[in-house]
Amino acid sequence: MKKTMLIGKVGSGKTTLIQRAGRRTVAEEKTQMVTYDGFFIDTPGEYVEMRHMYRALIVTAADADVIALVQSCTDDEIKFAPGFASIFPKEVIGIVTKIDAAENDSEAARAREILELAGAGRIFEVSALMDMGINELMDYLK
Repeated sequence: MKKTMLIGKVGSGKTTLIQRAGRRTVAEEKTQMVTYDGFFIDTPGEYVEMRHMYRALIVTAADADVIALVQSCTDDEIKFAPGFASIFPKEVIGIVTKIDAAENDSEAARAREILELAGAGRIFEVSALMDMGINELMDYLK
């Protein structure tokens, strides 16, 4: 399994995704520091929300094989600058989360566009709560 670092703003669904991928009970948690959980590296949302924390992301990325940019389809706020992925000398994928909560297809399409502009390669759409798309993502990371 490829060690994968998840990056996304607070509330984007990073921790919930990790819990579901590990087949654990999903419980709301706020990630306060970089957390290593099996093959995942969970980063606090503040790291992408505050530009001066980008260095922490770059340093932490040294431990990862894959960088995953996480964007909730229910969130219109953009925290990934165009080309953001270029700061990582690694494969960068995108994960659109909370697809079960999308009011229409355009919300997921907008999240995909944000991730594409940020430089994510392959993009996955998932719902950790409904267990949608998780198997496809995990198969890719094997």
